[in-house]
Amino acid sequence: MKNISRRTAIKTVLAGSAAMAVSGMEAAAPAKKKKVEKPEPLKGNIRHSVSKWCFGSYPLDEFCEICKNIGIESIELLDPQDWPVVQKHGLTVAMCQGAGLGIDRGFNDPKLHDELVASYEKVIPMVAEAGLTNLICFSGRRNGLTDLQGWENCAQGLKRLMPLAEKHNVVLTMELLNSVGHKDYQCDHTIWGVELCRRVGSPNFKLLYDIYHMQIMEGNIIENIRKYHEYFSHIHTGGNPGRAEIDETQELYYPAIMKAVVETGYKGFVGQEFVPKQEDKIASLEKCIRICDV
Repeated sequence: MKNISRRTAIKTVLAGSAAMAVSGMEAAAPAKKKKVEKPEPLKGNIRHSVSKWCFGSYPLDEFCEICKNIGIESIELLDPQDWPVVQKHGLTVAMCQGAGLGIDRGFNDPKLHDELVASYEKVIPMVAEAGLTNLICFSGRRNGLTDLQGWENCAQGLKRLMPLAEKHNVVLTMELLNSVGHKDYQCDHTIWGVELCRRVGSPNFKLLYDIYHMQIMEGNIIENIRKYHEYFSHIHTGGNPGRAEIDETQELYYPAIMKAVVETGYKGFVGQEFVPKQEDKIASLEKCIRICDV
């Protein structure tokens, strides 16, 4: 009885008193509102972020609203043109990108320093103007360099940028990646990155500690978080094997890892960077956020 009105109901009274009675009861009774289930609030001990590339099929505006509803504060690894879109929704960009020459061509190659410095000199003020903090960078492929040569070359290039980074309160953040999937990448062990931080000698150069990558290269995740957390400006998650969802199918137990992160007093963001396996990718995201919400 689509779009039935009170007048129509009265006109049909002689056609069946039972139908009229039912219609009268429906008209008189107030409509019951369906309860909209709100997600359980997050605990607030972990600052949650998510890498957009893992959910590439969603338009950014829509993805922002989804993340905001879950309680996620940041969407990351976005270029400058996307930062205002995220901020419009009351979210932040915990890790910016948009400078540099990619993962394979980084600061360990002195021939690239002038080009890299020019790129970062352009983007660092943009990060600051947007009210953001972290800007990603990479070591580049080893290409036969020793550890010592890599440290010296990276430090030489990065030190050229530290005065500008310090002036604008921007943190250049070098990602720790595995050198199996990212073949020959040099900054592939925590201690290598930590030694580079020591050589650069500025609070505006730190590391992106990627748990997935470091599980492949060295393991000992919780101990390294406890030992080196002061050098981390950002943390990434990911299941191993396969960068899958961080649940019981994976060899890493994220509740214990996140408890260790909280115990260190770490105040940066934890970014989800896994490949969703469920058909409902957002259900995967919320599940993994809850696993980390200790």
